Amino acid sequence: MIDLSELTWADASLMLDFMMLARRLRADGLAVALCNAQPQIVALIELVGLDRLPDVRVDRATATMPGLTPSAARVRVAHA
Repeated sequence: MIDLSELTWADASLMLDFMMLARRLRADGLAVALCNAQPQIVALIELVGLDRLPDVRVDRATATMPGLTPSAARVRVAHA
């Protein structure tokens, strides 16, 4: 689970990192949950199609999501 509430700006490189994270988690049967995103971040997520990936859940209203395991929050992402 990734809380995006304090994220006010992002670009395509962050979206790519989220996609790569989703790929890693999918191998373990997990998903990426993006929570509390501000409207401009949601717009970017939708623009690049991140919200259409089956292993990515976008919820801007809540930081808790049913069925999400805490181990998903412990995965480290190496930024290229």
